[in-house]
Amino acid sequence: MASGKKRSKKSAVEFRNTQLSDALQTQDMAAVAFALRHGPTVVPLMRPGARDDPRDSGEVWTYRDPNTGDVALLLFSDALHKPDSMPKAVGLHSPAWLRAFLSAHEDVITTVFFDIAGPHPLQATPADLIAALDA
Repeated sequence: MASGKKRSKKSAVEFRNTQLSDALQTQDMAAVAFALRHGPTVVPLMRPGARDDPRDSGEVWTYRDPNTGDVALLLFSDALHKPDSMPKAVGLHSPAWLRAFLSAHEDVITTVFFDIAGPHPLQATPADLIAALDA
């Protein structure tokens, strides 16, 4: 930049869905459903997508319980709510992407957690989220 000023953090992509964060705070399921239908979801990634390929959304990270084998999908309203112990990479995915991913993996994923480490965690089944996205 000619002025020598650094770019502000506001110019960077923000990995959050404020509506979803607000809905989780109130635990209002109708508001959660609305936020999922109309805004992005922060998804932890094992491998980020290729920047030059818009079709590559990365490899989604899931948790497999070592005792039961159950698979959980962890989603976040804000990348700041993701625990440091998880992979660093995140994706900001659309409602259509979430619907397609849940449909493709509904038989494997047993539960979905939102903001599992807080501040306002919520748990749902893939079927419940698909119904919310379809409403």
